[in-house]
Amino acid sequence: MAGALRTHQENVRRPSEPSRATPHPLKKPRPGADSRRPEHPTRALKERAPAREDRALTVHSLNQLLLFSALVLLIAVVAVRLSSRSGLPSLLVYLGIGIAIGQDGIGFGFSDAELTQVLGYAALVVILAEGGLGTKWRDIRPAVPAAAVLSTFGVAVSVTVTALAAHYLIGLDWQASLLMGAVVSSTDAAAVFSVLRKVPLPKRLTGVLEAESGFNDAPVVLLVVTFSSLGTEHHTWYFLLGQIFLELAIGLVVGLVVGKLGELGMRHVALPASGLYPIAVLALCFLAYAGGAMAHGSGFLAVYVAALILGNGKLPHRPAVRGFADGVAWMAQIGLFVLLGLLVTPHDLWKDFWPAVLIGLALTLVARPLSVFLCLQPFRLPWQDKTLLSWAGLRGAVPIVLATIPMVADVKGSQRIFNIVFVLVVVFTVLQGPTLPWLARKLRLDERDEAADLDIESAPLERLRGHLLSVAIPPSSRMHGVEITELRLPAGAAVTLVVREGASFVPLPSTVLRHGDELLVVTTDQVRDAAERRLLSVSRGGKLAGWLGSSGSTAMRQ
Repeated sequence: MAGALRTHQENVRRPSEPSRATPHPLKKPRPGADSRRPEHPTRALKERAPAREDRALTVHSLNQLLLFSALVLLIAVVAVRLSSRSGLPSLLVYLGIGIAIGQDGIGFGFSDAELTQVLGYAALVVILAEGGLGTKWRDIRPAVPAAAVLSTFGVAVSVTVTALAAHYLIGLDWQASLLMGAVVSSTDAAAVFSVLRKVPLPKRLTGVLEAESGFNDAPVVLLVVTFSSLGTEHHTWYFLLGQIFLELAIGLVVGLVVGKLGELGMRHVALPASGLYPIAVLALCFLAYAGGAMAHGSGFLAVYVAALILGNGKLPHRPAVRGFADGVAWMAQIGLFVLLGLLVTPHDLWKDFWPAVLIGLALTLVARPLSVFLCLQPFRLPWQDKTLLSWAGLRGAVPIVLATIPMVADVKGSQRIFNIVFVLVVVFTVLQGPTLPWLARKLRLDERDEAADLDIESAPLERLRGHLLSVAIPPSSRMHGVEITELRLPAGAAVTLVVREGASFVPLPSTVLRHGDELLVVTTDQVRDAAERRLLSVSRGGKLAGWLGSSGSTAMRQ
């Protein structure tokens, strides 16, 4: 985003000294020297030899870097299995890998906070893009008002309470205290859902958590950048608040424009290869971030909104797009956490352990519950929902990345802020992560029997003015046991092929569908949307979905 990027210091290089091999422009040639005489070939080879050695050294270094990166990625991928069994978010494993490689481990020295911040921003853009592409708008739409309040007024409450605790409990000055409150006030949905994969929550709660995590990054980054420049820029609080809301508004508009235009273009432009669609969608997400930042708006909000629109649009090869984004996001998370683990110096963390615990307790037991219960009071949610939302405020990569902003701005005490934030994230992730599934079960908020939606992939048939839908029936779908004729697809749509247990066949009207089947449905342009709505309604409500009032039963063939 523009405000944060303006904090970066530009590297100014000194003019290089004249090379010894290049004559000085004012130096006269020796008497009798013939400037037109060709250079001796042996001397030229000797002088070019070091350049070849440098190139060989560069290639060798590249080979070592690729080998090292591949090993780290493979270890991180295997570690996902370990984290899923233990119930701990994978971020802890990745941080541990970075620490093991760093100064107190193998001995790889790394202390470039500015590079970490830049790469962290790039990784967060990818993570936010994947989050928006994978979020279903119909699930979060009812939760958007509550999430918007939590992302603005809730952040203000959390920042205030945490800053007071940092000032009076551990003695930080007011600028450092405000920075501490702002840095740790952003939640991380990836950390939450990594420990809730086996305990699905109601959609009203997942919607609030997903929307809040997507919305609150933007105002939090703005606050951190603002507090980092308090000593250099003198503005009134009214001006700062107005600037924050203006940047959020600009980011929202840019995200809406890029998302809508991108969805329109992707639906009407047939690319020659299916693998180009994921690349184009990810490029649109980066375009939204860069456009929002260059317009002096919130690039993070722009990329999330654009990805949300694209992910919920009628994109061709949508599952492939989401799968590609998911893989890139995993790589971004692994690289980001390993880099953050490299940046920290473990032996310097012990002196800030108890201050981090005190601030974490104030944040987890006071600031987060207070913001949740106050902000969600008008929405009349049950106390069980508010309790789980209060405990589900896990912190992940975002606070640690944000802690590098005051370091780059050279704020007094910024290194201590980074150490405290790092310890706080690790300790309270270990504390909250494994207990979240237990709390969800105790509050009776886990929903294991909810039917999952179909996974529908669309491939446009431009010359035929039609679409080919690939429909996978998941295990929890109520389409199991439904006959082809009972789907009651609209006129102009038909199931042309069924793939079952590796074998394909052309179905009859009486063919009964089963879990695990994959259907190929051909539709015309006019009924493509109606056919998809009908398939989704049958998946949720079974063969009587239309008569029972389930959505998606319009334009049916009687």
